[in-house]
Amino acid sequence: MNSAQLAQMKNGKGFIAALDQSGGSTPKALSLYGVQPESYSGEAAMFDLVHQMRTRIIKSPSFTSSRVIGVILFEMTMDRQIDGLGSAEYLWQKKNIVPFLKVDNGLADEKDGAQVMKPIPELDARLTSALSHGVFGTKMRSVIKQANAVGVNAVVDQQFEIGKAICAKGLVPIIEPEVDIKCPDKAAAEDLLLAALIKQLDKLSEDQNVMLKLTLPEKAGLYTPLTNHPRVVRVVALSGGYSRDHANEVLAKNPNVIASFSRALSEGLTAQQSDAQFDATLDTAIQAIYEASIK
Repeated sequence: MNSAQLAQMKNGKGFIAALDQSGGSTPKALSLYGVQPESYSGEAAMFDLVHQMRTRIIKSPSFTSSRVIGVILFEMTMDRQIDGLGSAEYLWQKKNIVPFLKVDNGLADEKDGAQVMKPIPELDARLTSALSHGVFGTKMRSVIKQANAVGVNAVVDQQFEIGKAICAKGLVPIIEPEVDIKCPDKAAAEDLLLAALIKQLDKLSEDQNVMLKLTLPEKAGLYTPLTNHPRVVRVVALSGGYSRDHANEVLAKNPNVIASFSRALSEGLTAQQSDAQFDATLDTAIQAIYEASIK
């Protein structure tokens, strides 16, 4: 594990940008960016366009390690290049920003009010590839839709089981048990989640360190015990469909939790903007998310 990257993740001021939309969410991300489905044909063209979008964000003068301390990449982005360097290598070597890799294969069907992850048979190969690109950690997402203890525990148990395999490879997993913002009993689901997370964290050994990516909670400060847990490198928050302004407002009320926003980061960016307009829009977004993250 890279000690400089670990120090940046533990203590760096700023937030993690999530640039990891995969096959299912890419068309929506592109249409929000002003690139409509009828303007490209086929998956290869779609991924070329989304790589151009991510490259433009990463290369922007406003995208620096003074405010953005990490970036989560999709596997296809990691395997592509920016200015002749692998995307992950470019982030660390040129920008001093810590790269992460999304490793899950999406969600299984809902059961007991939750969606665990589909199997990840390629996990070991994916982790080996990540290490070869100098990646620091991984991210994998499950979703909780009801305050159902069986479903919540199934999500957390699976996350930690796979998380331990990731730790064993020398990477730091971002464990992401998202609580759907439309969950009818969201506060109760979050209480169940907090208890399940602490139970699993308490079982980890000293060489098993994780990060947590959680939905902004109904109760401000709910996850403070997690930010103080010795096995937790950092707690980050997802925007989960909230607008950037609302997400920042709630985030600011949760001490020691930083942002890891995707759509809320790229809100307002379009392919049609000049570089100056694009950079100014991105700079405004980054500054607002940064300020909410350091409160």
